[in-house]
Amino acid sequence: MITVNLYYKGTNGNARVFAEEMESSGIADAIRKEDGNLRYEYFQPINDPETILLIDSWVDQAAIDAHHASPMMKQIAELRDKYDLHMTVERFVSDEYKSDEKYIRK
Repeated sequence: MITVNLYYKGTNGNARVFAEEMESSGIADAIRKEDGNLRYEYFQPINDPETILLIDSWVDQAAIDAHHASPMMKQIAELRDKYDLHMTVERFVSDEYKSDEKYIRK
């Protein structure tokens, strides 16, 4: 599994409005239905109202590549431009490490 954390940064609440439009327009739901998508969720840090975090997980790089080649990427880019958002990205690859399980309360 590959997880990509995208931090959308804007001004005047634009990052949140972007995420709300992604949801209300159906783009986010369409991404969630793409082959290989495992998670597509927006969050907002408590101490930073001008940032939205997108946690985006995929089964493998081929699924990400297919997503990046989809027509939805043009729609997303247009919305980012509309709200003048800037991004930083973190990428994580799952290593299936299980020894932390004893510290996790379920």
